Amino acid sequence: MKSLKEILHCIAPNHSPTSDCTIASLSFDSRTVDNQCLFFALIGSNGNGHDFLLKAYDLGCRTAVVSQAVDVPQDMQLIFVENTRIAFASASCFWFGYPANRLTLVGVTGTNGKTTTATLLHQLFESLGYKSGLISTVVNLVGSEKIPSSHTTPDAFSLNALFSKMVDQGCSHCFMEVSSHALDQFRVHGITFKGAVFTNITHDHLDYHKTFKEYLRVKKTFFDSLEKDAFALTNLDDKNGKVMLQNTQAKKVGYSLKTMSDYKANLLENSLNGLVLKVGPYELHSPLMGEFNAYNLLALFATGQLLGIPAMELLEKISNLKAVDGRFQFFKSQTGVTVVVDYAHTPDALENMLKTLSVFLKNDQKLITIVGCGGDRDKEKRPIMAKIAQAYSHQFILTSDNPRTENPAAILKDMEQGLDASSSHKGITIEDRLQAIKTASLLANSGDIVLIAGKGHEKYQEVNGVKTPFDDFALAWESFNTKNQ
Repeated sequence: MKSLKEILHCIAPNHSPTSDCTIASLSFDSRTVDNQCLFFALIGSNGNGHDFLLKAYDLGCRTAVVSQAVDVPQDMQLIFVENTRIAFASASCFWFGYPANRLTLVGVTGTNGKTTTATLLHQLFESLGYKSGLISTVVNLVGSEKIPSSHTTPDAFSLNALFSKMVDQGCSHCFMEVSSHALDQFRVHGITFKGAVFTNITHDHLDYHKTFKEYLRVKKTFFDSLEKDAFALTNLDDKNGKVMLQNTQAKKVGYSLKTMSDYKANLLENSLNGLVLKVGPYELHSPLMGEFNAYNLLALFATGQLLGIPAMELLEKISNLKAVDGRFQFFKSQTGVTVVVDYAHTPDALENMLKTLSVFLKNDQKLITIVGCGGDRDKEKRPIMAKIAQAYSHQFILTSDNPRTENPAAILKDMEQGLDASSSHKGITIEDRLQAIKTASLLANSGDIVLIAGKGHEKYQEVNGVKTPFDDFALAWESFNTKNQ
């Protein structure tokens, strides 16, 4: 418990409360408040917390942090601030005693590669003997304890609660994905990072950010906020890599495969057997595949070095790291077909994945792609995704992803707008995703590669607000291994 005065000291130091009181909880959800809760009226893209002040009052709440004038009963005390999201984040850090300050916290941001890089960093440091936390799209981990993940980056209170749990359970490090939504909504405000990693930036989330320029600006704020003793590690092969470093106070470090940088690597081998990289005088071996994973591994090596881990120790441990669930996760069927399940849900990620897989084909082997686009998300990328699937595949199937509240057929029509009529014979549209997977199993022959893109680690399909169990990897395994039985 905290006194209201204590909390106001960190969020509104110039505000004098009409009366002090004991606060037992913080909340931005009016359904969870009581008479000892401090309610924060957050403004979001889908709602305004100020509209629920009377509901909070009815449940006993008598103190709220607001940024807009609202008529409420006289016995409800309103604390006015400029930005309630910043206030909520600051109060959350204070509530838990700034637990991030007691962790070596590294954030990973970018369009593609965030989950893989953060998860592999967690694997790496656990293998090095450091008990570590992970906050990611797939799962949150405190050491080896799994905590379900609903957002790429949790809200500020949940985030600090996770950090606090990590500290209490003896974690020394934490690696987390930092999404553009989280940055824009100040979920990581007030949190001290020891380092930040930039993977790349491409067309995504424009349903939220509206323009690429705004998306880029929001990503850059993460690096702008770093302190002098932190490091800013960026992919210099990405044309916007240097942009992230323009105004940061942190130590500026680059990694690359093609341009000069602090951590420059040469890609010696890229096959179904894995990767071999030459990093300075060292060779880095990994069972992971694809140029994009070469970048991820290079980011790992650089981060480990920046955190003081000897090179040879890093190389030994990196060589034993396993693929992340739903990220280039593959199997070979009983009939010799290689099936790859990947989260690739942006044009850049899909194109990189298909280019990588094309390298592995021999003679008359085919590349078959199954891809869809999510509903209630960026519509601009739909025709682009279909165009890429058509361009890089011998055959492709357009299908449903997570339609959410949209009509699946309408989403597929949007995708079809990007197709070239001259190559229409290469593709078919099958709305039912399971039927699309089963159809691909009938089309594929020994030596062919089938990519099932878009959902990756997800174990459900969301239609009209209902999540039905749906696991691409498990269903593909069954479909491809039983088709002739």
